[in-house]
Amino acid sequence: MANSNDLIKYITERVVTYIDTPKEVRKGRRVKEPWIVRWFGMIPFSVSLWKDDLVSKKSKKRRAK
Repeated sequence: MANSNDLIKYITERVVTYIDTPKEVRKGRRVKEPWIVRWFGMIPFSVSLWKDDLVSKKSKKRRAK
């Protein structure tokens, strides 16, 4: 396990680099994920992609007839 001094040093370095970066740069680094992914994970997202794929395949079949 890490020494407590090493842990304090690491945390201090992280806080200092966070404070030193401008607010605009910090905002630019964030990735905004959809609320459904944040609340329920990737399963609803994958189901919605699967549903959209099925709908597009059905519409292609109808146009081919």
